[in-house]
Amino acid sequence: MSLGVRRAPAARRRRLLPDLTGWGFVLPATLVIVGLSLFPAVWALLLSLRDGDLITGGAFVGLQNYRDMLDDPDLLSATGHTLLYTVLFVPGSVVIGLPLALALNQPIRLIGFYRTCIFVPYVVSAAATGILANFVFDPQFGVANTLLQAVGLPRLGFLQEPGQAMIVLVVISLWGGVGLPAVVYLAALQDIPRELTEAARVDGASGWHVFRHVIVPQLRPATAFLVIWQTIEALQLFDLVYTTTKGQPLDSTTVIVYYLYQQAFQLFHSGYGAAVAYGLFILTLVVSSITLWYSRRGEATA
Repeated sequence: MSLGVRRAPAARRRRLLPDLTGWGFVLPATLVIVGLSLFPAVWALLLSLRDGDLITGGAFVGLQNYRDMLDDPDLLSATGHTLLYTVLFVPGSVVIGLPLALALNQPIRLIGFYRTCIFVPYVVSAAATGILANFVFDPQFGVANTLLQAVGLPRLGFLQEPGQAMIVLVVISLWGGVGLPAVVYLAALQDIPRELTEAARVDGASGWHVFRHVIVPQLRPATAFLVIWQTIEALQLFDLVYTTTKGQPLDSTTVIVYYLYQQAFQLFHSGYGAAVAYGLFILTLVVSSITLWYSRRGEATA
């Protein structure tokens, strides 16, 4: 009996040794990653409770920065611009990405090349995309106005016209961001069991009915993921605005993150900027939660 008791701790130590070795390798990197995530979040929270800049601490004001947000017309305008961009970009990317995925799922020649061409704009940085867009949509020398003039249409202001700038930003974002929905839908399409579509066709379903009643329900998890992901990306839009319009003309493209940048790093109202950042975090969390709840509700109903 005593020999068995002595063997039990030794066996447990042998089983734990691989786990401890693994944690020994990953623990330093884990601590660095968690620290770089938690420290800025906690620091920003404390900063949002003070009336100071990034250098001096400033006075403790409690929730005053959050109260000021409710009466800030510029923040309200930036929120409206952000929501408009989100409403246009998120459904647009999903609606365009699905047909592209269906086309890229066909057994045609050079299909790997076509898939690469669709995804390349997504991996290009938004800063580079914005710089390229400045040349394409320049009112005087841009390619877009040159093409419009060639077909007899009038020249447009594009990024320098308040009524057009946000639409142009959405178009640029769709060009650069539609690759992700296409790839995600392509992967989801290839995971659909072929027996489902073949059984539907054997039962006499047309191509449209197979797509609507078999393929689309199978793509629901991918759609929920894409809507949440693209919504988060849209609410955090900054670099494209920074490299193209700087929030102009007439502040028509000032979005929440760019407004936050102006407050914290140009006007040195870092406490208020941190409060805006946490307000954006709450907005993103609410929108994502609603989208996830609606998706799960739809799955339960189905």
